[in-house]
Amino acid sequence: MAEVRIEHLYKTYKGGVEAVKDLNLTIRDGEFLALLGPSGCGKTSTLRMIVGLEAITAGDLYIGERRMNDLEPSERNTALAFETYALYPPLTVYENIAFCLRARKMEPTEIRRRVEEVARILDISDILGRRPVELGGGQKQRISLARALVRDPDVFLMDEPLSHLDAAQRAHMRVELKRLHAESRRTTVLVTHDQLEAVAMAERVAVMNLGVLHQVGSFDDIYNHPANEFVAGFIGEPPMNFLPCVPFSEGGTTGLRASDGSFSIKLPGELGQKVATQNLKQVKLGIRPIDVVAKHAAGTNGMAEVEGRVYTYESLGEEGQLAAKVGSQDMLVVTPPSDEFERDQPVWLGLRAERMHLFHGDSGIAL
Repeated sequence: MAEVRIEHLYKTYKGGVEAVKDLNLTIRDGEFLALLGPSGCGKTSTLRMIVGLEAITAGDLYIGERRMNDLEPSERNTALAFETYALYPPLTVYENIAFCLRARKMEPTEIRRRVEEVARILDISDILGRRPVELGGGQKQRISLARALVRDPDVFLMDEPLSHLDAAQRAHMRVELKRLHAESRRTTVLVTHDQLEAVAMAERVAVMNLGVLHQVGSFDDIYNHPANEFVAGFIGEPPMNFLPCVPFSEGGTTGLRASDGSFSIKLPGELGQKVATQNLKQVKLGIRPIDVVAKHAAGTNGMAEVEGRVYTYESLGEEGQLAAKVGSQDMLVVTPPSDEFERDQPVWLGLRAERMHLFHGDSGIAL
């Protein structure tokens, strides 16, 4: 049993810096979970507390039924692949991977069996006799992973493992790591700031910011049903547009008027009811760039529509990206590659009603 259970976990550093605040999270046995968030959000501190490299300030950490708070890293049967490779330059690849097993005084035949097995899985059998200085970044990263996996841990943890690789190597290693997890079904935790890595590899994603866990779920759940404004803005590329608005009621219909008066739209039934029943003074309208339709003339098939002016337009081959000014607000729009727009020309932006998100104007919590 390798379920990881985190209960009311805190980490406070010298000077009163709170890196992790009241974290509650269960990582299921055999699950691949990504801790996702910007730099300084507390994800690496959480990882290091699981491994035992950081002391827990308050709260409880369990792996299976064992409380880990007071156990040394060597007693937890976890393994961490660091962001930097941290290989021993004088040692061969084989010796680097076998180092921790030799430190345990394991039988040489068992060491060879384990090293050769993990080398086969990670496709590095042909470089076991070489030294790190002779190898490329992708090979070094595999060795770092192999050195952690060879211990046969209950929980395998990775801290930004692909950050030093180029785009092609990252794409290849994402596939390899997902395949590795599918074969072993070992409980795996990935720390990353890259949402593409999280969605490509993890079964569930835990989004953190400023030491606080904001939402946990599949990437589809988080993308389509963000819990608050931070999650909505952090997940998705390009990021979600946010337009500050004031609710109004007219003829029995609820709508939103831009805070700067640049537009007003009527809300469809369910969204209108949410706003009307909560009697809100300020609301933020969220809409992803891919859910906005840009036209050269008014009239977008019955969609709620706002008028703006083109600020910039970029043709990116498979798509275009339009930046428009709507009053004092900026809006990004993803367009078909065949569209063309000129700077400062008027543009009408249709908002897909079924893809609108509304957030409390003060707290940022999704309505």
